[in-house]
Amino acid sequence: MPRVSQDHLDARRRQILDGARTCFARFGYEGATVRRLEEATGLSRGAIFHHFRDKESLFLALAEDDALRMAEVVAEQGLVQVMRDLLTNPVPTDADHPADWLGTRLEVSRRLRTDPEFRARWAERSRQLTDATRQRLLRQREAGNLRDDVDVDVLTSFLELVLEGLVSHLAMGLPADDLEPVLDLVEESVRRHRRTA
Repeated sequence: MPRVSQDHLDARRRQILDGARTCFARFGYEGATVRRLEEATGLSRGAIFHHFRDKESLFLALAEDDALRMAEVVAEQGLVQVMRDLLTNPVPTDADHPADWLGTRLEVSRRLRTDPEFRARWAERSRQLTDATRQRLLRQREAGNLRDDVDVDVLTSFLELVLEGLVSHLAMGLPADDLEPVLDLVEESVRRHRRTA
């Protein structure tokens, strides 16, 4: 029996995650039935659950993958850039538009409120974004670009709260066309202002 290459296994895992992202964003966690996951991924139940123990493990892997991508953006460009990306890539309204990580983030937020077991499992994984934000702010402070009258942990919490507020705003379907100046204000509020003589 020929062995399957690691590249093939990685590609199959990516195919499952991409299809599941679309399915979870469109139908939510509860509505993403095994049949819908099969349709979204183009794979059988056996193929999906060969890579992931169960639906919750698949969802957690997807959320963790998205959190890692967000953390990479934060490390390079900051948390406000993640928010700007949210504004330019809103959650899909139909199957013809690819889902982005906002759909997963919305579902994570909902499950955190309603599922204590999920909340405990997610807590282990959610530090990535906080750590990336904090490290970016520390680098900005060392470079003299970050205000120094507020503790970095307070600034980290501030930016995370703004992100959660933006996610809620978008989840309610409220207009987002005029939010760029708001994000400019958020960004400006954490910057160091040099006094001019």
